[in-house]
Amino acid sequence: MIRLAHDGRDIELRLVSIADSDGRGVEAVRQDRAAYDLPPGDPRPATLTRSVVFGAPDAVLLDLPQLSEDQPAHRPMVAAHAVPWPGEMAVFRSPGADGFALLTIFGSRSRIGTLVSDFYPGPTSRFDLGNALVVDLASGTLESVTDLSLFGGANALAVQTAPGIWEIVQAGVAELIATGRYRLTRLLRGQRGTEAAMGDPTPAGARVAVLDSALAPLPIAEADLGLPWNWRIGPAARAVSDASYTALAFTPAGRGLVPFAPVHVAQPWRTARSPGDLTLRWTRRSRALVADAWEQVEVPLAEDAESYDVQILDGAIVKRTLTSTTTSVLYTAAQQTTDWGAPFGPGQTLAIRIYQLSNRLGRGDPAAVILQF
Repeated sequence: MIRLAHDGRDIELRLVSIADSDGRGVEAVRQDRAAYDLPPGDPRPATLTRSVVFGAPDAVLLDLPQLSEDQPAHRPMVAAHAVPWPGEMAVFRSPGADGFALLTIFGSRSRIGTLVSDFYPGPTSRFDLGNALVVDLASGTLESVTDLSLFGGANALAVQTAPGIWEIVQAGVAELIATGRYRLTRLLRGQRGTEAAMGDPTPAGARVAVLDSALAPLPIAEADLGLPWNWRIGPAARAVSDASYTALAFTPAGRGLVPFAPVHVAQPWRTARSPGDLTLRWTRRSRALVADAWEQVEVPLAEDAESYDVQILDGAIVKRTLTSTTTSVLYTAAQQTTDWGAPFGPGQTLAIRIYQLSNRLGRGDPAAVILQF
């Protein structure tokens, strides 16, 4: 730095370069120190960085039907929410009270909430225009979607109707009615074969989770299904014994492997060759995600083999169980006589339950029907 007296003023210059030749060449930049001085006043007191305190997250373990083809059908999902969000959550599990082993780490905060009011059952396979799903979300937003987006899987939520039981609902219209509170209408109920999970009603306060990419699959083996594990979920940067971990008990049941309930149970018909015999017919469904393709002649069989149990009911009593490897079964006149004293005639009713069987988990969801003669 040099100070040059010029025209009665002192000018400060910062030398950049000097070149000696016939004459000395100097390159300099004018400098004004006052521009870099601190403003007048007392110095700001120094403060230490405050540590961030993480509380235990709000975590939910969900046993759901398969939601995407890139994840095995038997794996459950985990959703978590915390403020502040620690960046990554770790999932530990143990068969006992200690010896927890790390299972997975995920980094997305889920949209979790609760029901504000009771949620009543509604129709399936068409829009439910009579019910509204009112939800308080802890974070995140919801928005209305077109029917085309809805049919493509948008705005899907899981509603916990009982411990471990979830109904999957889709909402076409989302209306923000208060801070974090949404009124969802134009509903599709019982999606992905969860129509039997509807509550009557599902009470206010029930858990709700938005089904999106923030949910993380739990990489468990099929051999782990049915085992009562203890789980701890918390900030990945902390030890599993830290108070910032949430403890849960959860037994994965492999809901994604359960066959869907049969549909379109036809009115029984009699054969002329065997008077009194009844043929019961129904339509098979498939839990496979590709079953929604319209170009298929028949939905794929997602089980190892096709088989069914058909229960003949007398109130809560099972009078007889018929088995079949096709979508029909014969209830003979002799069997009817044994069960009821005579074959069924006009004006009578017959209550039945039909189950498709899984080689891995046994009976799937039932189709319960009362047939009129």
